[in-house]
Amino acid sequence: MSEIICRRIDEQTPSEDGEVGERVLVDRVWPEGVRRQGAPLDEWLREVAPSVELQRWYGHHPQRFGEFRRRCLTELGDQRHKYAAARLRDLAQHRSLTLLTSTQDMDHSHTAVLAEWLTEPGSRWPI
Repeated sequence: MSEIICRRIDEQTPSEDGEVGERVLVDRVWPEGVRRQGAPLDEWLREVAPSVELQRWYGHHPQRFGEFRRRCLTELGDQRHKYAAARLRDLAQHRSLTLLTSTQDMDHSHTAVLAEWLTEPGSRWPI
């Protein structure tokens, strides 16, 4: 398994952070203030992000994070998320991976859940 890093998309460019590997945006919506042309990423896997319904329920309330995490992991195995989850898993198995997001609170975000999910033993993967 390669290294998994979480970063805000507006923090550093690949040359500034010195990371090699794939840089993947994992937000459902394109980040405000980031131009698509020349954006510092290799791929956008919007379908791996939590559903709109789950994001609305969570509302970035840290006290709900445990349940949010559980629901995110469940969603990764459903039909809407399966292809993107498999693609992300494939990328993580072959190269270092930087998960990009516009979320302010990285510790209580879907990006943290994805990073944990990607580094867990294969038996935990819902797909």
